[in-house]
Amino acid sequence: MTDPTSPVPSPSAGLPGEAGALTGVASALRGGKTGRNGRGRNGRPGSIRTMLRSPLAWVTVIAVIWFAAAFLVLPNAALLGTTFFPDGQFSIRAIEKLLGSERALKTLGNSFLLAITLSVTVNVVGVFIVLVTQYFKIRGAKLLWLGYATTLIYGGIVLAAGYNFIYGRFGFITNLMVNWWPEMNRDWFSGFFAVAFVMTFATTTNHMLFLSSSLGKVDYASIEAAKLMGASSWTILRRIVLPVMKPMLFAVTVLTFLIGLGALTAPLVLGGPDFQTVAPLIIDLSRSPVTRDIAALLAIVLGLATIILLAIMNRAEKSGVYFSVAKVATPIQKQQISNPFANLVVHVIAYALWVIYLIPVVLIALFSFVDARSILAGAITLDSFTLDNYITVFSSAEAIRPFIVSVVYSALASVIVVAGLLFVARVLQKHRNVLTTAIEYVLHIPWILPIVLIALALVMTFDKPQAIVGNIVLTGTPILLLIAYICVKIPFTLRLLKAAFASVPDSLEDASRILGAGSLTAFRRVLLPLVLPTAAAITALNFNSLLDDYDAAIFLYHPLYQPLGVAIQESTRGENNLDAMPITFVYTVLLMIIMGATMYLVYGRGSRAGSSKATSPRRRRGRA
Repeated sequence: MTDPTSPVPSPSAGLPGEAGALTGVASALRGGKTGRNGRGRNGRPGSIRTMLRSPLAWVTVIAVIWFAAAFLVLPNAALLGTTFFPDGQFSIRAIEKLLGSERALKTLGNSFLLAITLSVTVNVVGVFIVLVTQYFKIRGAKLLWLGYATTLIYGGIVLAAGYNFIYGRFGFITNLMVNWWPEMNRDWFSGFFAVAFVMTFATTTNHMLFLSSSLGKVDYASIEAAKLMGASSWTILRRIVLPVMKPMLFAVTVLTFLIGLGALTAPLVLGGPDFQTVAPLIIDLSRSPVTRDIAALLAIVLGLATIILLAIMNRAEKSGVYFSVAKVATPIQKQQISNPFANLVVHVIAYALWVIYLIPVVLIALFSFVDARSILAGAITLDSFTLDNYITVFSSAEAIRPFIVSVVYSALASVIVVAGLLFVARVLQKHRNVLTTAIEYVLHIPWILPIVLIALALVMTFDKPQAIVGNIVLTGTPILLLIAYICVKIPFTLRLLKAAFASVPDSLEDASRILGAGSLTAFRRVLLPLVLPTAAAITALNFNSLLDDYDAAIFLYHPLYQPLGVAIQESTRGENNLDAMPITFVYTVLLMIIMGATMYLVYGRGSRAGSSKATSPRRRRGRA
């Protein structure tokens, strides 16, 4: 549960497109129903007429309806129309073309194969690293946690490019091995194995964030009671610990399946010609008007799969099949593995995984100071180290341009979406009626559709004049990527801002009204200062997640304003981009520094501040 009064949102509140968001979407959409006598849950009138008496409310409602209709409803409706009504009449020509395309069917099968594989491998690795860092007594557990948590500060195209530069055809490890075995196949790290390997270790972030907090709900008294009854460590883990984690584990599994189904960057960079998934194929097919209908149909298939899986998850949540053995939990204590051999095996596996997680980060940081020729030769000496890579990035306008473009896009989108949804979240939280409920459902569209589908829908809709945006053609302009970034961040931002406003007592706003303040004045002078810390934290997290975006950027970026994700992806294409390799390492290091600082400010510093605030009253009482 998010504590909206704290300076930052709780990690369990959910990150963009992550497990916390999935488990809370039902409550986010169901929450705040009107009660008796037409009043909302805060005792406020719930009718539309009452809501529209406030100028701030009706201006906000008009603005959000226009934005949702223009950029959430119209593009997706137009995508369906283009696919199934190409000439104004219903047609299944796109389905026939899809079924007749061997390449399309193969990539669709590859996507489901990858999704099923990741649902198993990510859970195995994710549960293991949570247990060895949070449940079992393992030597160096804090050091292990730091290694496993490296996926918090880099991912997406940056992570795929990093693995490619290390293990790929011209990667350092591959070049090193070729020096010893000249006949070795340079493409050993490609295809299904490479994609599944990279995504397995890249998507355990959700386990680190959400499954760890779920483990904290285990009642230690139940574990002690089981020990007194003679239960073994394995029995306790299987019968007591894991059942408490089942709800979150189920949500993370669904999310992992969706991530595998819509995977883009890892298959694009590491899949090679033998293993391609749906998302990269959609990019290729969308570039030609002849095959664009097949691309749209494939995107719709991904969207339907997402909706079905979310519906299944919500149905399982409502059924109440999960339970917790703890009602008043005693804080859990780490458990010693009694069997010496099992203890040794767990330690070996834990540190082996730690090395796998840490190698890309360490080598990327190291290679950012090395010239490209040494990396290609697989032989690094002291003479190979140089600061030229950093000097080039910070002194060359062409080299630093993608980084600046991504920073500007991310900053603008993060500020705009939070500033706009401050008003929307307040109206939706305060007034519960049919209109606000419908608006809230529409604003959650980006949560249930893949980014590929949203981007493709925007491209196909605004490549011609549309009256709803003043007959302006937006496709091919820099503004469309900004709109896409705003759209994909709406659900996450809206949910946390609503929680923040829900914690503000109604009496504060009532008192300001009695003193003569208008709606806007009360919002600006009373409500906004109370939710501003949470809003600032959301802005930082949104900025963090958009910096290296590739999924939306590849469809929507302007050639003169190439963002960082696209620049990094282009640097992975073969040996011809050798000079771009060290520049990409510098980009990656800069991104990891920014993301690491953001995670510390949002989670580390905030949690420490909260902890000190919580303990200070006891300290004062002790001194007294």
